[in-house]
Amino acid sequence: MARKADPEKKIVADNRKARYSYAIEDTIEAGIILLGSEVKSLRGGRSTIAESYAYAKDGELFLVNAYIPEYTMASRFNHEPRRQRKLLVHKNQADKLAIAIQREGMTLIPLRLYFNPKGIAKIELGVAKGKKLHDKRETEKQRDWQRDKARLMRDKG
Repeated sequence: MARKADPEKKIVADNRKARYSYAIEDTIEAGIILLGSEVKSLRGGRSTIAESYAYAKDGELFLVNAYIPEYTMASRFNHEPRRQRKLLVHKNQADKLAIAIQREGMTLIPLRLYFNPKGIAKIELGVAKGKKLHDKRETEKQRDWQRDKARLMRDKG
């Protein structure tokens, strides 16, 4: 089943492989602390979050390994492309996520990075558990069947 994008959100980066590799249990929206040159670079739209993840430390969440390229028009005060970035969530959400990560073996995976209608950069995080190889095959089989079923229904009228 394809997800429809919200027309008000300007999606900058999308992690399409996450839904294939992980079973997403829950999603949350978080703010992200960025430098000025990072925001300008994000508006260019060449960032990737495919190999990134988030972790909890001392009641705070951090995004690791997200690639936001350097802004070419910035001066010598440009940012580092793969630096850790702090995520903004409520304290009780951060505590709940930290417990899920440590005790239940879950992972925080960024699903998409976007600008909301007010122009503020947000990131959608998924609380996920890694899939085994047979689960990935089952997902692929279900997706193929849904596609074939839609094709059959369309052909019949």
